[in-house]
Amino acid sequence: MLGRLLSVIICMLFIFPSVGMAKERKGEVVLTVTIDAPEDSKDVRVWIPYPVSNNVQDIADVRVDGNFSKSGIYGEKETGNLALYAEWTKPLKERVLTFTFNISASELIKKDFPREETDIPVEVREYLKSTIFIPTDGKVREIAQSVIKDKKKISEKARAVYQWVVENTVRDPNVKGCGTGEVEKVLEKRSGKCVDISSVFVSIARSAGVPAREVFGLRLGKKDEEDMSGGHHCWAEFYVPGYGWVPADPADVRKAMLTDSLDLKGTQSHIDYYFGAVDEYRVALARGGRGYYLNPRQNDGPLNYFMYPYAEVNGKAVDWLAGQKELKYNITFKAH
Repeated sequence: MLGRLLSVIICMLFIFPSVGMAKERKGEVVLTVTIDAPEDSKDVRVWIPYPVSNNVQDIADVRVDGNFSKSGIYGEKETGNLALYAEWTKPLKERVLTFTFNISASELIKKDFPREETDIPVEVREYLKSTIFIPTDGKVREIAQSVIKDKKKISEKARAVYQWVVENTVRDPNVKGCGTGEVEKVLEKRSGKCVDISSVFVSIARSAGVPAREVFGLRLGKKDEEDMSGGHHCWAEFYVPGYGWVPADPADVRKAMLTDSLDLKGTQSHIDYYFGAVDEYRVALARGGRGYYLNPRQNDGPLNYFMYPYAEVNGKAVDWLAGQKELKYNITFKAH
């Protein structure tokens, strides 16, 4: 009897290889930040997104080194996102910080949506709100109404919005960094990078009655050792009552179409996969939050979004979108 049971289990593993065998990516991430400021500056500050452990990523063995005057980990009240903060208050020729951590990331697949959906929890309703960065009226509302039609379930509305975004936007490789996520401008051009495309999804989803938010993260290297300084990436999540937050990444579909010269039919597998799933080659750094203040509070106005390192010299922001001017950073990955 035991032998027969083992045979059945082995057979199931061959037929359904994903059962109990979640894909993982493990390694060490090292981020080195250098701030180019006048040698006599006594007010130099930097904030770096600080990833936390959850059900799909484990962050361990964190180390922070550098010649800063002080540093600490601070939480932002509105979003709950964390930041590694450091400041330099003495004249120096060079200001350097190194942030190292081990990551164990798992593929996330959430596609078994419930037949019945309950009411949206009070604490989730804020992700239906319209903001300066995530508008839900005007052109956005027109699109939302044309997309959802007579659909009632949130999961069905989300899929319809996702499909529209995939079919009606393109990836523009000439956009700086990951884009600025200005929804109305993106809708005019129908093109952008991952923040742009993900923000369009979030905006239309909210207008359609689907709670949604951006996830700001970083792609992990696929080689044993790899420079991933250009690997920042933004995707989205929507909330299904009674089920939880579900990933959606229309931007990666459009990236695959551009990179591999695919049409919509040729990328159907990507379209199906990235609705309700994300691969193991990523670490989430921050969720939600657009146009807000960090902790400790920055001086040069609210931040569009928090994914890249952000720095100020004498109270003025240095280039943070893609960096590499006054603010330089290098990110490496070494597989375990």
